[in-house]
Formats: sequence, structure tokens, C-alpha cells
Amino acid sequence: MEQILLILLLFIKVLSVGSQFNGYNCDANFHSRFPAERDISVYCGVQTITLKINFCPVLFSGYTDTDLALNGRHGDAHCRGFINNNTFPTVVLFSISLATLESCGNALVVSTGQGPNAYGNLSLVQIGNVSGYIDTPDPPTIVSYLPGLLYKFSCSYPLEYLVNNTQLASSAAAISVKESNGTFISTLNLMLYNDSTYVQQLSIPMAGLTLKTRVFAAVRASNLDRRWNVLMDYCYTTPSGNPNDDLRYDLFFSCDKDPQTTVFENGKSQMGRFAFEVFRFVKHKNQKMSTVFLHCVTKLCRSDDCPMLMPICGSRRKRDLLDGKEALPSASGNAVITAGPIITRSDETPTNNSQLGQPPPPAFRINAVTSALLSGVVILGVVSVCFFVLSLTLLRAKSVPAGIVSGARNPAFN
Repeated sequence: MEQILLILLLFIKVLSVGSQFNGYNCDANFHSRFPAERDISVYCGVQTITLKINFCPVLFSGYTDTDLALNGRHGDAHCRGFINNNTFPTVVLFSISLATLESCGNALVVSTGQGPNAYGNLSLVQIGNVSGYIDTPDPPTIVSYLPGLLYKFSCSYPLEYLVNNTQLASSAAAISVKESNGTFISTLNLMLYNDSTYVQQLSIPMAGLTLKTRVFAAVRASNLDRRWNVLMDYCYTTPSGNPNDDLRYDLFFSCDKDPQTTVFENGKSQMGRFAFEVFRFVKHKNQKMSTVFLHCVTKLCRSDDCPMLMPICGSRRKRDLLDGKEALPSASGNAVITAGPIITRSDETPTNNSQLGQPPPPAFRINAVTSALLSGVVILGVVSVCFFVLSLTLLRAKSVPAGIVSGARNPAFN
């Protein structure tokens, strides 16, 4: 009799649990439990943070989807999730926009700490951390027999990337950072333009650009929350698309700047602008054209923090040092973005190796008219010399006495 009662109780329990999960993709054998840490998934995306909560343990605990809300904002419909019953198990989805993350009480904290920089080395970097929680409302009574549910989440965004694309065949390249969990993701563009209006993109002719042609470059952030500005920390060039190439030429870094480079805007908006003059790498001396790849280490900083991350140069730096103040370290994260190749042509005539062993050419060439004149002068000189010799011979012949004749000597003349 006791065994029959036990079977009836288990059957009733199964029926009650089945009715509780009715209409949702839940399994009573796996989901008849209270929520655990594994029941929440966090996806840190480009513009949104997506949260997935296993809804079946929530049902088992006696709550519905409308009881879940961000940071205790149960009265705000925008802070609640929505059911997705097309998956197993059924989940409640929350989507948090990074542009309006504070609207439901989420917190953004930017801190400075040790982390890998753009080249993989440990250094001081800024980290943006978005955090919050999802909970159920407290009952209006003194006690409750339902467990209070609390799901905590956070997304850590190190503001440091190494963006590399060596397969660039045009003058501009849109470089997108790969999406991965726990990384602050943005789309950065490094564009080249013809002039300071930054309207018409640079068109490189087949023969390459003439040396000292002025090129206008811009680093632009798109699809990025307006709270972040672009700060170009270091721009340089290499003869290849590899930003880690040992051979490089710096355009500007901190307070050091190439004399032919001008920075127009930096750290004040989501666009940084500068210009430089085209050159060639000496290693391409035996080539008709030289390729130049442009790279920029770019920081993402909050608009209020960018002025503190800007380098202090010139007289202002000297004045701050005298006042006992020093510039804050550039601790924001970096993104190395690449554009190129910029093809330049050399106006010099390349020298073949077979020409190196030959004697140098004459300083000038004699044309046909000059050659004929010189030949005439030489012939006239020869004729003059011949006439001169003949004249001397005739003069000597006249000077001999007429009485001197051949024959025997007369002895009477003695």
C-alpha cells in the first residue's frame, strides 16, 4: 500500500512539473531545479551586449519572464527581456545598447591597469568595464517562500587592438576589428584623400605618385558610441603591409613629428586628420616605383579623458614641469590600422649592373659640322707647312755662286 502511495505522489509531482513547463521547451528531468551560474550567457558585441538566461529554472522557482528586469528596474518595460521559445531550452533575452547603457542602471567604469598592448607586450592600458545585474522583485510581505533570483554580468573591454591587413590593393582600407567575447569592438577606417577638404579619395595613377606629393589622411570611427573619440598616438610607414616590419619611417609619435607632416585634428572627435608628403624608400632604388604602407596606432578614449591623454609638448610642457605637474601616461588602448600601398615613382634613371664596369661617357659630343670644320683646319695647316718647306728649299738653291763649275783646276791661277 505504501508503494502505491509513493508512486501516486511521484506521478502527481511529474504532472505538476509538466504543467508548470507547459508550452515551453523545458525538460523536467534537467530543469526541475533552482537557477545556477551556468544559466546565464553573456555576449559582448560591437554595439550591444546580449544576455541569455535559461528560463526553465526561473519557471521552476515560481517566476515568469516579466519578473526579470535589469538592475531592479521592474517598472520600466524597456529594462525587461523577451522570451525566445525557438531554442532548447527556452531563454529570456536582454539586449543592452552601449549607446544608452545607463538608461537601465548599467555602469561603465574606465580604469587603468596592466594588460597586453597592441604589440602583445604588457603595459598600462585603459579598460572599459560594463556591469549590471538581473533580478526578481521583492514581495510586499515581510517573508517570502520564493527564492530571490540574481544574475550578475560584466563585459570587460580592453581598449587595445592590433588590426592588420596586408592584402591591401587600393589607396584606402576599411579595417574592422574581429568580434570576440570580452573585446571592445569598433570599425575603424584609414582613408587617403586628395586635398584638405577630405571629400575626394586619393586616386593613385598606374605610374605612381610624384615624389613630394601631399597626401591627406584621416582615421575615422564608425558605428561607435559617441562617448568615444579617436586619438592617433603614433603614425608611421613601412615598405610592406606588415606593421611590424623592421624598416619603418615615423611620421609623428607623441611630441616628435616629421617636418613634412602636419596634424590638423586629433582626440577631439571620432575623426583624426593629418597630411604628409610622399617619399620613397631607399631600398627600392633599383625599382621604378616604391610602395609605402601607412599605419596608425589609434587610441579610443572618452571625450573627457582625451585631453589628459594628449602629449604635452613645447613651452606648455616646460611650464607644467616647472609647476610640478606632469602629463598623464597615454594609457588608453590602441588599434593599429593600415592603409596602402601608396605607390611613388622615381624620376631617376635606374643603372643596370652591366654599365658599372664601363668607362664614363665623354663630357660632350662633337656634331658633324664641328667635325668638318676641324678637318678643314687640319688640312689647311698641312698645306701651309708644305708650302713653307718648299719655299725654304728654293731660297737655298739661289744662294749658290754661278762661277763654280765642274772641271780641272788651272795651275796658272796659283
